[in-house]
Amino acid sequence: MSDTLVELDSRGRVSLGQLATAQRYLVHQEDGGVLVFEPAVVMTEAQARLNQMPELSAQLVDAMDHPERAVPRRRR
Repeated sequence: MSDTLVELDSRGRVSLGQLATAQRYLVHQEDGGVLVFEPAVVMTEAQARLNQMPELSAQLVDAMDHPERAVPRRRR
């Protein structure tokens, strides 16, 4: 990885267009002023809760992988 010099504009902004590999980043500042940009994703609270239930996630993946095993439901 090579170093790239960037300069702030008059409003304290910097363009990361040529350096960025993701659309969103979580940024934190370390001692000495080092800024660390970590690629991030945004999800709903419902998705976060689902991610906390690996057994349910596995069942959903299995159901999507094997639609032929689906049980038809009658509308009421």
